[in-house]
Amino acid sequence: MLERHGIRPSVQRTEVLKYLIGHRTHPTVDDIYVALSPKMLTLSRTTIYNVLKTLEESGAVRSIVIDEKNVRYDICVEDHAHFKCRRCGKVFDLEMPQMEMKLPKGFEMENTDVYYYGICPECALKQ
Repeated sequence: MLERHGIRPSVQRTEVLKYLIGHRTHPTVDDIYVALSPKMLTLSRTTIYNVLKTLEESGAVRSIVIDEKNVRYDICVEDHAHFKCRRCGKVFDLEMPQMEMKLPKGFEMENTDVYYYGICPECALKQ
């Protein structure tokens, strides 16, 4: 996958990408650091940030800013919406709603981010 996106593989890039593929939880840099640092003693948050920036620039991942505190990373780059539970804080992928949007003349849309907020089914059951 790295080579397909024109990225030279390295141990750090491979491990971060494997983590994103295996954990579709929309992790933050800190989430990835906490998970990988015990087995990669020289890994730093800066390295993870740089790997994610490279992956995002190549189109292998996308960043989402669904809350004001954290940038999260998503391995799914196809169009879809996100839902953040206000109780547990988890972020879920949702099918993109069908929206017809006419942009004014001269505007060119590159991407769309759709965020929903509320209570997930698991937290609703706990109520």
